[in-house]
Amino acid sequence: MEIAKTIEEVKHHVLLWKKNGLKIGFVPTMGYLHEGHLSLVREARKRTDRVVVSIFVNPTQFGPNEDYQVYPRDFERDQSLLSKEGVDLIFYPSVEVMYPEGYKTYVEVKDLQDRLCGRSRPGHFRGVCTVVLKLFNIVQPEEAFFGWKDAQQVIILQKMVEDLNLPVKIVPLPLIRDNDGLALSSRNSYLNPEERKAALVLSRSLDLAAELIKSGEKRAEVIKNRMLELIQQEPWARVDYVEIVDLKTLEPLEQVQDNTLIALAVYIGRTRLIDNLRIISGGLEK
Repeated sequence: MEIAKTIEEVKHHVLLWKKNGLKIGFVPTMGYLHEGHLSLVREARKRTDRVVVSIFVNPTQFGPNEDYQVYPRDFERDQSLLSKEGVDLIFYPSVEVMYPEGYKTYVEVKDLQDRLCGRSRPGHFRGVCTVVLKLFNIVQPEEAFFGWKDAQQVIILQKMVEDLNLPVKIVPLPLIRDNDGLALSSRNSYLNPEERKAALVLSRSLDLAAELIKSGEKRAEVIKNRMLELIQQEPWARVDYVEIVDLKTLEPLEQVQDNTLIALAVYIGRTRLIDNLRIISGGLEK
């Protein structure tokens, strides 16, 4: 496994692989890896000939009062995990490499970026799209792998790829949960034991939504209100949003239907967590 810290190093490997007709799979991450990230790496390993993982805590997707400075980082641990998974190359750039002095170009996906998480994190998806497009141009993958935990991110990046005619396929993969149902996230490390227990209210509220839908309830407002009632019973929880939207446009729905996203963001103490449930082809995916 190679480690590249410069764009030139990555392009050197990419050029050799392309000359030999090898298919490149790419997993962009901010590091502090967990089983969710590793599930993406394993799928990339199955589907492609060479796997690149980037580790870069991207400052442009954090707001001024967010957790950029304290976001968990442990490169040696990440390196060990990725080596065991057979990754071919880690791209581990500095901020100065990705955003050199005088950098002025940003990418936006209008409308989609302003909904759900974008309402409470203005500029977040502008930063995500910018760094992902830069990484795509550097790594030149045929396929890039993302988890459904960040459903809005998946939808926005799919739209960016479509609109900009990028030669890469976005491959979304299932959300990975801990044994108790909590969606895996690097930010879970912020939670103390009491908060960690309280955080289960997110997945429990989605379980409630799933039960209501299976019993025949289709009214979005009814499902949302029942979810809110449950979450608000947890003293540690403060709701950012609970929304039921179209899985492609992210526009609010009055009735649950095929291709629906039920998404929520909840603060547990000071930690903001997200989770979701998708209705696809009549089935529930959580």
